[in-house]
Amino acid sequence: MNADDVNDWNRKVIEEFRANGGKVGGQFAGAPMILVHHFGAKSGVERVSPMVYFTDGDRMLIVASAAGSPKNPDWYHNLKARPKADVEVGTETFPVVVEELQTDERAQKWAQITTAMPGFAEYQEKTSRVIPVLALTRA
Repeated sequence: MNADDVNDWNRKVIEEFRANGGKVGGQFAGAPMILVHHFGAKSGVERVSPMVYFTDGDRMLIVASAAGSPKNPDWYHNLKARPKADVEVGTETFPVVVEELQTDERAQKWAQITTAMPGFAEYQEKTSRVIPVLALTRA
């Protein structure tokens, strides 16, 4: 998918999410979804990215898989540059602090994530990079 296709696809998912109180259909039917607001590391432009998330105590975990692309997604770089964001979960919007999980904790959480959603393991097989996992904690 080129950037325009991704943007159009994301826009449709975001519209469906907001119209249905945080629920979407298609390939994400039944999956816990979140909208993450972030700012371009270079441009400063606000962007919104829909993502699947995993509950981890009082945190939400998101995966920078980019469907197994050789590069991390743009939103990953944006959140690393500015590790504070707003998220939409269901009908609620609130601020979060973003932290990348490090080696041991990432390995433990990765095992849980790939057990819950094996597609993420398939994405890891497609790329030589270690797919980052980020924790979002309510600010």
